[in-house]
Amino acid sequence: MSPITLIARDPQRFDPAALDQLARTAAYDGMARVVALPDLHAGTGIAVGAAFWSPDRIWPHLVGSDIGCGMGLWETTGLLRKFRRDAASRRLTGLDGPWDGDGAAALAAAGLPPDLASPALGTIGGGNHFAEFLRVEKVADPERFAALGLSSDRVWLMVHSGSRGLGQAVLERHRQPDPARGIAAASPEARAYLAGHDAALGWAVVNRTVIAARFLRCLGMEGRQVLDISHNTVTRHQGGWLHRKGAAPADGGPVVIPGSRGDFSYLVDPLPERADFALHSLAHGAGRKWSRKDAHARLSRRTTVAGLQITALGSAVICEDRRLIFEEAPEAYKDIGGVIADLEDAQLIRVIAKLRPLLSYKTRAGA
Repeated sequence: MSPITLIARDPQRFDPAALDQLARTAAYDGMARVVALPDLHAGTGIAVGAAFWSPDRIWPHLVGSDIGCGMGLWETTGLLRKFRRDAASRRLTGLDGPWDGDGAAALAAAGLPPDLASPALGTIGGGNHFAEFLRVEKVADPERFAALGLSSDRVWLMVHSGSRGLGQAVLERHRQPDPARGIAAASPEARAYLAGHDAALGWAVVNRTVIAARFLRCLGMEGRQVLDISHNTVTRHQGGWLHRKGAAPADGGPVVIPGSRGDFSYLVDPLPERADFALHSLAHGAGRKWSRKDAHARLSRRTTVAGLQITALGSAVICEDRRLIFEEAPEAYKDIGGVIADLEDAQLIRVIAKLRPLLSYKTRAGA
């Protein structure tokens, strides 16, 4: 079994089910290193919030179906003092349906095959995906904040989405009869998977850009992209292959680590000194505390949809899917402050700024 590194001040807080999933993955032939990040939680057979390294094998199911799922962050031209939450909410309409732009042209401009255009391009999708308007709550590192050319008097936009059905199709084409065996990285099958993976990864980046443009257009704003990071990937790393399943890259500049829709998010700089300790990866969010089923069962008995539309931080939530609003409630997630403290204690990050949610958008389409 490959060694497992647990990154947390108190590893006993990790869900035993997630640790069991991690141990099974660590036992794969050809697996050399496994890292559990502070947001680790049990997934569908594979622990989420982890990184896996092999010198010579690739496992498509470790990346999963939503290849390229990740976060984009924009500083908008909208002045915070002029932002009106309820007025903005009313203007965010028509965003669940297909984008009216030229998808083929947008993909071609990114160097992707135009025939990958689909009605899903420019849409958020379900599950834990969202778009969220935020403000800067606190600048923790003024010098770095200024060096990035950022402003604390603007409204910010964060988009969380992925490759939609494209990533699922890639996984299905390369699903293994025995997932634990993986694919030899030098094989034609691996090259075919990686070509599909890279296309889905690029598609996801374009998707977030189009989503942001649609939201900003609704509010008459423009935006400057601060970063875009993907959480579900397999990439070349130190002569081998690094799989990230719900893990942010620590080797590509600043990272945004979101809390739940009712908690703060953090803009951070990865620190290089101990990056290899964590396989050059960081937590990608707060991580689930309860499964979707448990969250719905627990919360639907003690609160209402209306009670979940305004968070403890005073932000508003647009989610007209009555089940999803319970499944994705802030209570279903871990404390993001604890996740950030774990990463700081491990000397993996320096916080640049703390961001407060103003308005979170999931869907206007009823379930």
